[in-house]
Parts: sequence; C-alpha cells; structure tokens
Amino acid sequence: MPDILLHQYATSPFCEKLRLILGHKRLAWGSVEVPPIMPKPDAVALTGGYRRTPFLQIGADIYCDTALICDVLEHRQPEPTLYPQGLKGSARIIAQWADSTLFWAAMAYNFQPKGAAEALGTMRPEVAKSFGEDRARMSAGNMTRLRPADAAAAYKSYLRRIAKMLEDGPFLQGALPSLADFACYHPLWFTRVRTPGLAAILETAPGILEWMDRMAAIGHGNPASVSPADAIDIAAASTPAPVDDSTFQDEHGIPLGSRVVVHAETFGLEQTEGELLAATRMHYTLRRTDPRAGTVHVHFPRIGFALKKADPATPAP
Repeated sequence: MPDILLHQYATSPFCEKLRLILGHKRLAWGSVEVPPIMPKPDAVALTGGYRRTPFLQIGADIYCDTALICDVLEHRQPEPTLYPQGLKGSARIIAQWADSTLFWAAMAYNFQPKGAAEALGTMRPEVAKSFGEDRARMSAGNMTRLRPADAAAAYKSYLRRIAKMLEDGPFLQGALPSLADFACYHPLWFTRVRTPGLAAILETAPGILEWMDRMAAIGHGNPASVSPADAIDIAAASTPAPVDDSTFQDEHGIPLGSRVVVHAETFGLEQTEGELLAATRMHYTLRRTDPRAGTVHVHFPRIGFALKKADPATPAP
C-alpha cells in the first residue's frame, strides 16, 4: 500500500495537476476516489469539513490545497524539482496566477452552454443539475464568473502570454518543467479533454499544443487503487507526524492550543475546526478527532485561507 494517497476524481483539473506532478517525481501513490459533489462523508471524516478536491493523505496527516501539497511533495522527493535553480519565486507567482486568474477565465469559457453540454453530457440530467447547484453553493455568492465572450477574450490573451514564455525553451521557465508548467497546464487540459468542441482556442497561440503534448507525456506513474474505507483505516491506525511549533508566526493574536476554524477565502467555504498546533509563515496545522479516522492533523496553506477563533458556544467536534 503506498503511503502517499491522493483523494481525487478523474475529471478534476486540479487533480490532473497533482497526478502529473506525482508522475514527474516518480512517486508511488494511491488513488482514492472522491465524489465530485457533496455529500462526501469519507472525505469529511479526514478533513473535518474541507470539501475541495484534491487533498493528500500521508498516514494521519491530511494536506489541503494543491499549493501546499506541491510543497509537501517537493520536500518528500526533491528531485526532479518543481523549482529549478533561481526560479522558485517566479514559479510560485506564476502558479498562483494560473490557479486563480487563468483557471477561472478558462472555466468560464469552458462552461458556456456548448462546453457544459460536453463536460456534463455523460451525466444523467438530475446529476448534472446537482453538479451545477453544488458548485453554486461552493461560491456562496462570493464570486462573479466572467461572461463567455469576456472569458474568451481573456483566455486568448493568457494563452498568448504563455506562448511567449515558450519562445526560449520547451517549458515555461526553460529546459525543464517547473511548478509554473503544471499550474498553467491543468486549466488548458480541461479545455482540450473535457470540452473538445471549444478546444480550437488553444490553437490561437503558437506552440501551446506542442507544449501540452510534452506535459501529457510526463504521465501519472502507476497509481494503486485504494478504497475510501481503507484510507480512513490507515489514518485511524497511524500517528500524525510531529509538529514543529518553534516557527510560530502570530498574525491573529490567537495562541497555539486555541480552538479555531479554518476555511477557504473564496470557493469552498466549509469550515474545518480543531486545535491550532502550528501557524508558520506558510501554513496552519489543526489537530482534530473523528470517530472513524481517529486523531488527524489537517494542514492548510496561509495564502487563500482564513483563520479565526471557534465560536465558544459551539461544542467541539
């Protein structure tokens, strides 16, 4: 049984980002199937409420958000690196742009009526309706999606910018793929694979399709299939890794040991509650206990997530 478990589903672009990174790093990993919409009782048993996909499990440690997961995998397997020498800062900045601005422009373009019909066409009508309602609940009115025409214009501009970066090498930052490549690739992958009737837009910028072919050739490795029940059993039988609390960075006036909640700032606002074990310059760690999963540590990046004290009137989970 691999000790790295990716909780994911096949059609998720962010899951494709991590599948390729796991292949790039030649890591053994297990694939745990997550439903694309709520309810997700097995996932929530591990995360405590966080419902975005994917998330990573190593024993009783649960890592949320692909930005944090990329750092975990880099630490686990430094070579081949996601951050070529001298490019770590720029790779992170490009990835943050790709995971937000590029991604949402691409999705607004992809989910115009023609694309939505392709992406959801294999679903039964009631399932497709539930999918749309689920994604609307995830934004909770906090996000404004671009109209398709505006999204197409923005997407074309972003594709041209990506193409300019490819003029000096086979990958965005030179001779080797970096985090920037994996982050920019996954929204385009959704266009090409899930909404092929709209994929001609990828041909408007020279070199994009050839670069995508190079990225796809990296592959996913050979993941093992792991059931959600087995993943929960693994967590219950494991002890979370020790937490280094010596790098505590207090921005909120909340001491370690406090009962807190963490949630995403814009999309997927469900809260995870637990005891604050660490708040470093990069991430938060919460300890929580679940009847099925036992004691787990749930980790979140600082960027993109909010931390606050838990409501004292609400019983602890």
